[in-house]
Amino acid sequence: MTATKSIEPVPAARVEGAGRRIREDYPGPPPFALPGLLRKLWRDRLSLLADAAQEFGDVVRFTMGPKTIYFFNHPDHAKHVLADNAVNYHKGMGLAEARRVLGDGLLTSEGEKWRHQRRAVAPAFRRERIAGFAGVVSDEVGAMLGRLDSLVDGPPVDLVSEMTHLTIGVLGRTLLDADLTPLSTLGPAFEVIQDQAMFEMVTLGALPLWLPLARNRRFRAARRQLEDAVQALLAGRERVGTNDGDDVISLLLRAHRNEPDVRSRHRTLNDELVTILLAGHETTASTLSWTWYLLTRSPRVARIVGAEAAEALGDRVPDHEDLARLPYTTMVIQEAMRLYPPVWGLPRKAVGPDEIGGFRVPAGADVMICPYTLHRHPGFWADPGEFRPERFESAGAGHAHRYAYIPFGAGPRVCVGSHLGMMEAVMVTAMVARRFRFELADGVDPVPEAMLSLRVRGGLPMTVRRA
Repeated sequence: MTATKSIEPVPAARVEGAGRRIREDYPGPPPFALPGLLRKLWRDRLSLLADAAQEFGDVVRFTMGPKTIYFFNHPDHAKHVLADNAVNYHKGMGLAEARRVLGDGLLTSEGEKWRHQRRAVAPAFRRERIAGFAGVVSDEVGAMLGRLDSLVDGPPVDLVSEMTHLTIGVLGRTLLDADLTPLSTLGPAFEVIQDQAMFEMVTLGALPLWLPLARNRRFRAARRQLEDAVQALLAGRERVGTNDGDDVISLLLRAHRNEPDVRSRHRTLNDELVTILLAGHETTASTLSWTWYLLTRSPRVARIVGAEAAEALGDRVPDHEDLARLPYTTMVIQEAMRLYPPVWGLPRKAVGPDEIGGFRVPAGADVMICPYTLHRHPGFWADPGEFRPERFESAGAGHAHRYAYIPFGAGPRVCVGSHLGMMEAVMVTAMVARRFRFELADGVDPVPEAMLSLRVRGGLPMTVRRA
């Protein structure tokens, strides 16, 4: 990516305070560019934003028919929207439309409802509790290593599928205290749900879900699958009556046990658990998938990771204390999340009028903060397109601004599961790298797909080799 263009000062449309100028003349694509913008919005949302940042700078306004998107791409802008004035910014496009898909779970809810949900599940994410899950992660990785053993030098295996299977297993045994093995077949249902959420964003929710379209039928079937799975989890837990633990299911059942409306209670529990099931495995599976891709592209880095794991762990099963002995592997995960942040976009809607970077933001504006483009901003990253784990060698050394790197979001809505996600990703990478290496299948050129998470479009077929 070339250097971001600076925005030349021009006369402001409004003057406030002690002569301070507030601009309203946003840079952005001209009206005749609309057909191309819509194609990119549908097919390649990452290029839409990255190309705009390169051409117009850190502040861009897209006008797309009835929808106007205000794109802010400076770490100061991210800090303002996500932290300093977070109360003025609710979840925006994509996530707002996803409410028709995911309901009012932790990902999409707002205000007091969100605060109640966050408080209810917070005990499940205590750091000391997460540290105790290292053994679970090791067990699940051990089972996967057994599967990979049987695939050495054989036909390519889809590592996205393997990582999804693994992270669903870890999620069940850690946060939910449940066997999610039956849910490992629900990967396609999760994909349909994500696809529908993005479709709702692009079409502004214009097509009712009751229309007898093939897309709507697939979505309704996928939603039924997930709801049936959640109800089975809840029914099993309520049947045995063991709800005194700190797992998410127990915490939610206790938090909502006094709700008088049974149907409303079931709806709330369903929304929250579907969200946990989706967000709790998808982001880590995405991070691991992109990590393996990057390691295949950099044999030098892959060798260092394997050597570090062999020296730090030997043949034994790692525990939480071993994370400190895997600094390079940790840097690899950090760099993978820089290049391919699992949460690529943080859309927000302005509740009231505001100012960002000297520009007027009207009430109701759709505002986009994009970790994908922030993480590749040439003003804050040297050689931003290169895979260089060493840039994270010391705290803060890789970037000159705290908000230039936000793989888990920031502010009050920062990802509650970030510690578990990092622990899991580092342990998985170390345990696998000391035994195996991977080669991309012939003709495969992975492409990022910006859905609710940053997926590898079409999977990641790899041949398994001995390290």
